[in-house]
Amino acid sequence: MNLEKICVLGLGYIGLPTASTFASHAVKVIGVDVNPHVVQSLQNGILHIYEPGLRTIVQAAVQSGNLVIKPQPEAADAFIIAVPTPFKDSKKADLAYVEAATESIVPFLRPGNLVILESTSPPLTTINVVAPILEKSGLKAGVDFKLAYSPERVLPGQILRELIENARVIGGINQESAEAGRDLYRIFVRGDIILTDATTAEMVKLMENTTRDVNIALANEFSRLADRFGVDVWEAIQIANLHPRINILSPGPGVGGHCISVDPWFLVEAAPDITPLILSARQVNDEQPTFVVDLLKRVLGKPLAESSIAILGLAYKPNVDDMRESPAVEITQHLIKAGAQVKAHDPFLPGKEIQGIQTTNTIEEAIQNVDVLVLLVAHQQLKDLTAEKIKAANANVIVLDTVNAWTIESFNDTGIKLYKLGVGK
Repeated sequence: MNLEKICVLGLGYIGLPTASTFASHAVKVIGVDVNPHVVQSLQNGILHIYEPGLRTIVQAAVQSGNLVIKPQPEAADAFIIAVPTPFKDSKKADLAYVEAATESIVPFLRPGNLVILESTSPPLTTINVVAPILEKSGLKAGVDFKLAYSPERVLPGQILRELIENARVIGGINQESAEAGRDLYRIFVRGDIILTDATTAEMVKLMENTTRDVNIALANEFSRLADRFGVDVWEAIQIANLHPRINILSPGPGVGGHCISVDPWFLVEAAPDITPLILSARQVNDEQPTFVVDLLKRVLGKPLAESSIAILGLAYKPNVDDMRESPAVEITQHLIKAGAQVKAHDPFLPGKEIQGIQTTNTIEEAIQNVDVLVLLVAHQQLKDLTAEKIKAANANVIVLDTVNAWTIESFNDTGIKLYKLGVGK
């Protein structure tokens, strides 16, 4: 099929890299976002998100004229929907963005077009939600236009590379739709392209992230058990993983991001009667920030309202600026609400006020004159922080490491007490 012009709806962590990658392969791309600030910034070559290498490729795509940023879609050969799918307070999928983006395509849909949903969605969303909206155009899905689901499967911090190199799953509402999706992504994808049906493709993405979530929940429960039994969970995991058929993941302060912490709820919502394990894992990981706060209370030995605390790391994972569903932010806000005096530093978000959290420009500024330092994210810059540097900034501070970045031995000669998540010794 003719694929000379593509319209990408949603210019966030997935849509913008996707649009710019197509544009860098000599395809005309209309990048659409409903946020006026995002549109204006990108038109001026200014990015609203951080991803290594993204600024260069976006600026080149805009300057070449292959990527044009607009607030609304226009006629194209293919439409890619890459908008957020958050969950509501009830832990049910909020498909409002998907529905609105799909509605905006309807006036421009023409026979022969291809529409692909990339947004992570509950099973049957493509067939039961997207298709009926598009058919308001008077065209029939799978007959007059092609419709498919192709989930993003990339890691923040590695998005540009993994978009190209990772295997791509394309689920069509019929075989012709799946093949059209393959033709589209083959423009830049070097990895395998696997064709299936739309609902299977939706399940694949949810299964991948749910598997991670369940395994992390197990690791987090191990950290709680180690704390109770006087064991070093990190040592125990290292020994257990010597077994050729065991691969226990690392515990931490919780699970964040827009995928692992969200996607399992879509399966629980779709079939609550047959997903007790998935639900339990979600509950364990959602409760982990509370466990960290309780651990911190024990470390302090006094009420939070009488304590001053330095937080290192606010992103949901190392070496990115993404704070979506971040357990570090949840923990910090809990401490503030409890009356603690809190300063926070994230090397990817220096000096910015974030959701009511006071941040500092430097690590040293955060550490000075506090009772306790809590490491919540294993950014490389934070892992490189030595016990000597911490002592130079605050010789009386207590340290709590929740990500196993530092060793107790490295603190022994400093006089600073280091506590660790999952170490009950």
